[in-house]
Amino acid sequence: MTQTIDHVALLPLYLAAGTALLVFIADLVVPNRTVSLVAGAAGSVATAAGALLIENRSSFCSAQGCSYVFDQRAQVFAVLFAALTAVVYLLSARVEAEPGEYAFLLACSMAGGVTLGAARDLITLLVALETLTLPLYALVALRRGRKSAEGAVTFFVVSVIATAVTLLGAALLYATSGTVFLSGLNQPVTGQLLPLATVGGGLFLVGLAFKVAAVPLHGWAPPTYDGAPLPVALYLSTASKLGGVVALFYVAPLLRGSAPLLAILAVVTMTVGNLGALRQSKMVRLLAWSSIAQAGYVLAALVVSGPAALAYMIFFVLMEAVAFGAVLAARGSAADGGSLDAYRGLGRRSPWIAGALTLALAGLAGLPPGFAGLFAKITVVKALLGGQYSWLAVVVALNAVVALAYYARVGASLFAVAPGEPKHRVAWPVATGLALATIATVVLGFAPQLVLDAAGL
Repeated sequence: MTQTIDHVALLPLYLAAGTALLVFIADLVVPNRTVSLVAGAAGSVATAAGALLIENRSSFCSAQGCSYVFDQRAQVFAVLFAALTAVVYLLSARVEAEPGEYAFLLACSMAGGVTLGAARDLITLLVALETLTLPLYALVALRRGRKSAEGAVTFFVVSVIATAVTLLGAALLYATSGTVFLSGLNQPVTGQLLPLATVGGGLFLVGLAFKVAAVPLHGWAPPTYDGAPLPVALYLSTASKLGGVVALFYVAPLLRGSAPLLAILAVVTMTVGNLGALRQSKMVRLLAWSSIAQAGYVLAALVVSGPAALAYMIFFVLMEAVAFGAVLAARGSAADGGSLDAYRGLGRRSPWIAGALTLALAGLAGLPPGFAGLFAKITVVKALLGGQYSWLAVVVALNAVVALAYYARVGASLFAVAPGEPKHRVAWPVATGLALATIATVVLGFAPQLVLDAAGL
């Protein structure tokens, strides 16, 4: 069957893949940390710029449909993935890893994310999702030590199981619909094929739940985040989670009976995430459990409104980037995020870092001055109330109240009296990355309509 290929539509993908090739060659010619990271950051910015230039172009089209459609939604996703990758490159100035390998793997993951937003068939969607995920196994293991190895193995084993479940679900969906194109998944299925289609859709959704660390496939997140280098943990909690949300955004509305399953996953995920965060004594593990709870809020929005889920996810990745960026700036060249006690009195030692972390925690809790998080919570609750899911809106509100306990505990300790500790110098790329993420969060907190318009609300 003849297919038409529009190379202009593939420009963002070419730029992302070219970034990986660029950092690979740069490391061979000039094996220098700064050169590798700068090349990766520059390629990420170029990828975002290329994505902004392309709109409403399609490629790999046949009589049945197009496998790759770069529309406004795909443009938003591509810019998000590229921007997050650029910030991670900036925050990686002090990462103890081989710079060329590190930068190459990160760029390969970005290429998968950029492709994912434009995927319009099951094959392209799954290949892009795995391209986003596969380099992360190695990135988690780049930090030498037992925790890093355990985190990488846990991540890999659970991911393999989730991928197998997702592939089985995709195979059943293809068997019942007769097409791999997403547009064909919403065709009515009757008779003996209906139970098979229902099971296929359920397996597909449960497999994708791994990517957003939803219960019951959430156990990998705390040990993996804690074992990974801090910039990689940031990427896992933002870009990797965004990949799962993108896949669910495209597939869930097309599957019959997906709303009840998503509602159950949302309730269990946000509740387990918040209860798990309450008992944490280490910063990265607290943020990991918090991100599990945040995934529950995204799934709740997805029950009634894909655009609302997308808007919440945009707000979330910004606040999460600020939180991890502040932790990295506070810890300097330390191997991990440290205990919560290590942040006591941070407001006296490093007020700007403490201010950024307070802004992120307030936003994740949905309180001022984190207006981005406040509008994110309002968007979800409003969508649920308008979609006749008032009971789920009540569950979201109750979980937000529970979350206040650990967010307020950490925020208060930042400004508590503590023994004086020597200040450390924050590397300028780290300071720049944290500043950019903080500024973006503040701006979108005061101008949330920019996010709502981008999400299609």
